[in-house]
Formats: sequence, C-alpha cells, structure tokens
Amino acid sequence: MDRFQNILLVGCGNMAGAMLTGWLAGGIPASRFTVVDPHRSEVPEGVTLRRDLPDGRFDAVMLGVKPQGLDDVAPAVSALVGRETVLFSILAGVEFDSLAARFPHAGAVVRIMPNLAAAIGKSPIALDARGLDEVGRASVTAMMAHLGTPEWLADESLFDAVTALAGCGPAFVYRFIDSLAAGAVALGLDEGQSQRLALAMVEGSAQLAASSAFSPGELADKVASPGGSTRAGMNVLDRDQALARIVAEAMAASRDRNAEMAAEARKV
Repeated sequence: MDRFQNILLVGCGNMAGAMLTGWLAGGIPASRFTVVDPHRSEVPEGVTLRRDLPDGRFDAVMLGVKPQGLDDVAPAVSALVGRETVLFSILAGVEFDSLAARFPHAGAVVRIMPNLAAAIGKSPIALDARGLDEVGRASVTAMMAHLGTPEWLADESLFDAVTALAGCGPAFVYRFIDSLAAGAVALGLDEGQSQRLALAMVEGSAQLAASSAFSPGELADKVASPGGSTRAGMNVLDRDQALARIVAEAMAASRDRNAEMAAEARKV
C-alpha cells in the first residue's frame, strides 16, 4: 500500500466514489487522493477536487469514468501515465489490450472489478494485472483489502463472468430483496415493515452463510424441514429449476453485454 502515496481518480461517480469512501474509512489518508470530476461539487475533507487534469506525477491513476467515455479522457490522461505510474481501471469490458493502446507508457495496468459494497469494506474485488511484479501485486492487494476481499483471477477472460457475478450481482440481490418485501405486502404486512424485515433477514442470512461451515445450498436445506412451510415455498422456487434458470439467464445477459462493450472498446 505504501507504494501508492499519490493517487489520481479520473471520474468519481458511484463506483469510484464508493471505493474512495472505503479507502478513507480504511485509514488511507485523504491527502493522498486527487479527484478530477467536473460533475462533483464536493469530496470528503482532505481530498483535492479539480475540474481539470493537474500537472505532476502520480503513483496510481484510476479510471473511474463510464466505459463509453474512455476515448474522451484518454488522450489527456495518457500524458500523466508514465513508467512510474500504475494504471487502475474499473471500466467494465475494457480489456488490457484496449487500455495499452490508449496508455502505452503505463508502468503497469491493473483491472479491478468491485461493487458498491466497497464503501463499507464488504465488496469482492476481482483483480488482474499486466506489468506488475510480486511486490507490486502485494501493494495492490493491501490497498484493495480496505474495500473487501481481493481475488486475483487466473486469466483476463474470466472478467466477463466475474462482472456478471460480483459487479452486477448486487442489483440482482436488491431486486430479490424488493420482491421479498413486495411478497410480504401481498400477504398483508405494512410496506415499511416488510422492507425492514426483508433487509434484516437478508443481512443476517448473508452473515451466517459467510461464517458457516455449510454451503448456502446446504443451509437452505437445513432451514427447509420436510413437510414444513419453508419447504412449501422452496418447492415453488425449485420447480423446473425456476429460480436457477432465471438467475442464469440474467447473468448470461450481463456477461454478453460486457463482451459487447469489450468489442466496442477495441476500436481505438
């Protein structure tokens, strides 16, 4: 982590902002961060906010713009990314070759796939790198550990699948929580109470699953006693693999869209 004393965030929307929040909460000094974002009116105390790109040297430059906006910022940002700089990219679907074409002088490039839970240090963090030695990988791992659980991937080709799971997955979970609460309202519960109970139930279930020796599937079967009320509901979800099928379809759609964005980004 000490390798990264001076960090530039180019774009600081929802995802980059969540990462910044997580890093600050994890104890990284705010003075290390400079944010360039014409759309932000404020940043956490101690962080430098600019409308335009600064001069100077940075240990790390993180691309936090939307993938479709890469070519708008790359020419100017490239001048700040030299051999001494590690380029961080959280741009879904933008591959190493596409990044190398736009930032040819980067000392190393790290692809990062987090989710919004980075703000509270609870995100999975998928990582892959080019040009980074073992000491550099250790520094990246230490920095990303403030945001959750870093996982180095065996191959860049796995990013589309990881994006569908770890990047898009939270939205699927939130939709399921909302559906649980709506189902309770349909059974007669108050809407606000349904939301609170659904959130508390999911939070507790996730924490238990994270600390249990049993897999989530095994835990589901432990809750669902034969002939009981839980099993009656599970039978609906399991009938013709209804839940598994719709989740698989959603993840495949996300993966395929990620692959499409990668193809678009290859057009330098």
